[in-house]
Amino acid sequence: MLLGSQLRRLREARGITREAAGYSIRASESKISRMELGRVSFKTRDVEDLLTLYGITDEAERNALVALAREANVAGWWHSYSDVLPNWFPTYVGLEGAASLIRVYEVQFVHGLLQTESYARAVVRRGMKGAGEADVEKRVALRLERQKYLVAENSPEFHIVLDEAALRRPYGDRAVMREQLQHLIDMSERPNVRLQVMPFSFGGHSGESGAFTILSFPESDLSDVVFLEQLTSALYLDKREDVLQYEHALKELQQDSPGPAESRDLLRGLLQLS
Repeated sequence: MLLGSQLRRLREARGITREAAGYSIRASESKISRMELGRVSFKTRDVEDLLTLYGITDEAERNALVALAREANVAGWWHSYSDVLPNWFPTYVGLEGAASLIRVYEVQFVHGLLQTESYARAVVRRGMKGAGEADVEKRVALRLERQKYLVAENSPEFHIVLDEAALRRPYGDRAVMREQLQHLIDMSERPNVRLQVMPFSFGGHSGESGAFTILSFPESDLSDVVFLEQLTSALYLDKREDVLQYEHALKELQQDSPGPAESRDLLRGLLQLS
């Protein structure tokens, strides 16, 4: 997806149609469209030919994009969990693992990167009604594997606004919820985690459209991606005008929510009440 969006921007900057781009690599216009959406694998030769067509002659820039093409074709560790995942979710896991900054608004439950094992199991069981125990445990194992990102040596910055509804809606029994609240308090003290709680007392706010995630990447020329999870699919938005709207909504949420220290106090208060 990241490489595809790069190729699309380069093509559009030169005013080249998808049809012309397809002709240059002996392919159809629809294949160029699928490549730019990140829905097909990339042949190194095709990427090199497109870069030549788009006038990219700088060796370092060419090498970086060709390397990205090779990386895009390598199956990630999460593919071993594909039998228990919706077909659109492995794409998100790959993007999440490549991100240097993850910004989130969550309203239904605690975000997967911050869930305890017991809480995650309760969430997965609720979402996979009728699934066998082995499938539930495999999905939980994937969630725990993803969490290693946040404590790794090169961990991403993780900024999250949790709606108070996510903290009050029980998943699992009282002990599970108490453990989850304590885990949030502990994780919020990590230097790469900025956790804020949007309290009920604030009333209506800019998160009215529901949960969303904004992923940013260490390469400055790669665009941010907004991830929107739906019931049977997901949307990945990378057009600047779309991303800007979600960035504005998140900025308002952060401004309107208590800061990290005050939010930690709110969590401690909920823990005492639970």
